[in-house]
Amino acid sequence: MNVTIIGTGRKARSLSNRLLEGGHNVAIIEHTPGKAQALAEEFKEMRNGSNITPAKPGTLPGEVVILAVPYSVIEPILQQYNSQLAGKILVDITNPVNYQNMESLLPDSSAAEQISRLAPTGTRVVKAFYTVFAKTLPIGKVSDQPLDVFIAADDAEAKAKLALLVESMGLHAIDAGPLVRARQLEAMELLHLAIQSTNNLGYRSAIKILV
Repeated sequence: MNVTIIGTGRKARSLSNRLLEGGHNVAIIEHTPGKAQALAEEFKEMRNGSNITPAKPGTLPGEVVILAVPYSVIEPILQQYNSQLAGKILVDITNPVNYQNMESLLPDSSAAEQISRLAPTGTRVVKAFYTVFAKTLPIGKVSDQPLDVFIAADDAEAKAKLALLVESMGLHAIDAGPLVRARQLEAMELLHLAIQSTNNLGYRSAIKILV
């Protein structure tokens, strides 16, 4: 599958790692000149038939587009790529959190729902990869258990395609229901974030469903 990642931070780097391991092609959109090329060079030994390249400026080449950026810059990014988003699977991993007081910026909504309202008609918005930390993604496991990736979306086909992508990355896909469930996912991860320092977890923990 062809995947575009908007962003070059820690989560973008970790997702690129796992996508390449799964045999997928990755295009990176940068906002700091040179970072996308540096990321491509870092992973050049992992390509094994897949590719990681800087995206051409102003393009969204992938069928799946992952927003690996701060929540605060979502609106201008959606405006910039508005004409190209219809029909894409747009994956929201943004974190609408006030880190000063560890409270949600959207107590009565979710980032994914806000993105769905701002994106053009036909954009298939999905909340996923949100409850996994950048430190755990490269290995794909915690305590020898594959990471759970909760997927919330209203579009059943988009959800199914993303589940296949997740499984191909060596992770475990969990259907979290419609997009409105992103509210609970964001609240769950807010707690996960808040307990890191008080429990000395170092962002190496994971939220796991066991049966």
